[in-house]
Amino acid sequence: MLTALILIPLFGALLVALAPVRFARLLSTVVTLAALVVSVVAAFRFNWSYPGSVSFQQSYTLVEQLGVRLSVGADSVSLLLILLTALLGPLCVVGSYTAITTRVRNYYAWLLVLQAAVTGVFAAQDLMLFYVFFEFTLIPLYVLISLYGSTNRRRAATKFFLYTFTGSVIALAGLVYVAYVGYERNLGWSWSIAELQSAAASMTRREQAWVMLAMLAGFAVKVPLFPVHTWLPLAHTEAPTAGSVVLAGVLLKLGTYAFYKFVLPFTPLAVMQYAPAIAVLAIIGIIYTGLICWAQNDVKKLVAYSSVSHLGFCVLGLFAVNMVGISGSILYMLNHGLSTGALFFCIGMLYERYHTRSMDEMGGLSTKMPVFAFFLVFFTMASVGLPGLNGFVSEFMCLLGAFQSGADGPGGVAFGSLGPWFAAVAATGMIVAAMYLLYMVGRVLFGPLREPAGHHEHEKLPTDLSWREIGVLTPIAVLCLVLGLYPKPVLQSLEEPVAMVIDEIRTVNQRAITEAEQAMLADPTQPQTPVVLATETTP
Repeated sequence: MLTALILIPLFGALLVALAPVRFARLLSTVVTLAALVVSVVAAFRFNWSYPGSVSFQQSYTLVEQLGVRLSVGADSVSLLLILLTALLGPLCVVGSYTAITTRVRNYYAWLLVLQAAVTGVFAAQDLMLFYVFFEFTLIPLYVLISLYGSTNRRRAATKFFLYTFTGSVIALAGLVYVAYVGYERNLGWSWSIAELQSAAASMTRREQAWVMLAMLAGFAVKVPLFPVHTWLPLAHTEAPTAGSVVLAGVLLKLGTYAFYKFVLPFTPLAVMQYAPAIAVLAIIGIIYTGLICWAQNDVKKLVAYSSVSHLGFCVLGLFAVNMVGISGSILYMLNHGLSTGALFFCIGMLYERYHTRSMDEMGGLSTKMPVFAFFLVFFTMASVGLPGLNGFVSEFMCLLGAFQSGADGPGGVAFGSLGPWFAAVAATGMIVAAMYLLYMVGRVLFGPLREPAGHHEHEKLPTDLSWREIGVLTPIAVLCLVLGLYPKPVLQSLEEPVAMVIDEIRTVNQRAITEAEQAMLADPTQPQTPVVLATETTP
């Protein structure tokens, strides 16, 4: 079924590119809806009793001597992200009906290719397949930005490509080194992610530190993490609406998913040692970009910078290295994709009518567009983290995970490198987020009506949202409400895979402590590096 989810959009892209122009929209809609149906069927057939096990596995050997295989499969984490990708597919297609009027076939074809590539990243169980899809996402998004973006689209597309491609090449070097370690250990090449994780555990602390630095170079750019975030606001601002939705909804999650899939289990010693430094970068991103948002007049750039701030919470939860933090981070990936993706839809609908994103040129729109005002306020509240909506649960869990990191757990074992101060400083980002998002809502929706000079009503769109646009926003709003009021099923599905990652990190760190203690006993004259990552409390 995962192979079908990759191939359906790819074949659909080929059909759209060859079909008459008048059928491009309809054909793209059918293809994305077919992918959504297959993903829902996969969700029903998934073994939720054992969410940490990999289901729907398929494997094809390409080069046996080098161990190159095409392997796909999904646990609960990757399946949830695949479902998010499949949901946003038809919404992006339907949301682009009136926005895209030129090169229609090319636009929808590349949009389908992008969906296939992102699905492939989440489904890959082999490093080579993961990296091919991870890099391949650059091509369709580069085309969408450079051909269908705003006035500065070429610069935005080039900066996006150079930043992410350069970082990905460095990340590949680190991952290939892990494969080489496995080759020396097993006397054969293997690119299976599960086998590479086992090989990575045998690396020394210094080796893990260098490998983690290489992976951070590629994956932190994709998140993006401060200070390698500067490509994102420009790419978001210049991209077409659907490009921004896919970028915020799922493409940024490729970085955080790679943190979860590779950085945490592959380099557990380095993670525990450098988690505070990475958490500091995440917190700087939360507060710094939040303050930048407050100074923005471009409403789309404001929401773009807010993604950097929000994903700082996601990274903070991951490097708390506990059940609450990592589960909250994965839930945040889903929630951010819904609420921020919906905000970009709203801004795109506004831009279609007024052809401006400046808050200086428009305001007081709630009297003229009450339905639009309802959705904008709703998704803003979800993004702020209003209790009862989806953003609150995941944001609170990430902060709670950071707060509890390093506290005594079961058996008196202290684990984690963060603590209350990290959570307290990061929590100020929630206040800043409320300030700039509510400020944006106030300027756009309330006060006296302001419209751009020379504004004329759109020929094909009503003054307020059309039924098509309401149909695009409603499913996202329902999911934001459901995940805010009852996130228990999703959180339960995350417990087993997250526990497996944490157990692996604990095991490797505890083994390192034992080896260090044995070395000290064997030769007490040798200087030893103190290990303070996970210690048992002494009466």
